[in-house]
Amino acid sequence: MTLPPDFSSLSPDPSTDCAAELVWKHLRHIDADGTRIARALRRSFDMLLDGPNTGRYRWDQLSKTEKAHCGTIVEINLQREFSFDDGTILDYSIEGYEVDCKYSQTFGGWMIPPEAVNRLLLVVWANDEKGIWSAGILRARQEWLNHKSNRDSKLTLQAAERGHIRWVHENAPLPENGLLRVPAEDLAVIHAKASGQQRINELFMRATGIRLSRNAIWTVATANDTPKDDPTRRIRGGKEGARGQLKEKGFVIFGDYSAHRRAARQLRLPEPGDGEYVSVRLTPRRLRHGDAPWISLEGEDWVVAGPDDPVAAGPALPEVKRRTRQAAETAD
Repeated sequence: MTLPPDFSSLSPDPSTDCAAELVWKHLRHIDADGTRIARALRRSFDMLLDGPNTGRYRWDQLSKTEKAHCGTIVEINLQREFSFDDGTILDYSIEGYEVDCKYSQTFGGWMIPPEAVNRLLLVVWANDEKGIWSAGILRARQEWLNHKSNRDSKLTLQAAERGHIRWVHENAPLPENGLLRVPAEDLAVIHAKASGQQRINELFMRATGIRLSRNAIWTVATANDTPKDDPTRRIRGGKEGARGQLKEKGFVIFGDYSAHRRAARQLRLPEPGDGEYVSVRLTPRRLRHGDAPWISLEGEDWVVAGPDDPVAAGPALPEVKRRTRQAAETAD
């Protein structure tokens, strides 16, 4: 590909590329820990999978057309998350510079159109199975690109030139898709249950110690609950919810309240993030449990039950009123 003469000024020396440096610094400033990009990526995967309506939770369950649209959905969700201005030629304007957003499910597979050559790219990659993602800034210099293009004249970055990417975040954690952590044989048992409530109960009994999002709950209950009929209500205590129904079997379900997170942390379990749940079977603490981590609830000490511990009714979790939740989180 031969560039028009007026594009030459867009290809500065890599060591003095002030535009790339300013865009990189800006993204680091507005998302220092990567949680915002990660949230946008999680939202993009969940939108594509559409679990509450389809029951899907894996990338390989998507159609070819759906996979092809993933990049567009990532681009949209990143713009929504950060309120980037529209670019004149490319996707975004960041700190006054045109930036094209390029997503690839395969690391290094970013497809670069002719109008983005020698311009700035925000290259993004994520893997839901591995639970990681990366995003960085790259000047798409012509000499760094493969010369063979596809039928749309799009080019790719040479593998040897990937070191020029200035990573905003590299191999950062993606909010967990808990259903990918559940063994296939357990998922088969879960989905064989007739009702949404039975599926949710079975999920919490089999997916212990795994962070489960509201979207995961909706996906499991999809055959019997519609999105307007929020199945997370079936997690509540009392005889109609999972917490109440599973209590006699020793299971507790931690939510995203401060008291619940503290209890999970004391037991060395994953702490539920916003909108997440973590279940576990507890048993009264005995001498045989040695120095296993424990918590005190209802005047008794409890540890995570092992396969040899008998089934016994579990404790009630600390009472938390939803209207005081925000204040509790702030004080935590």
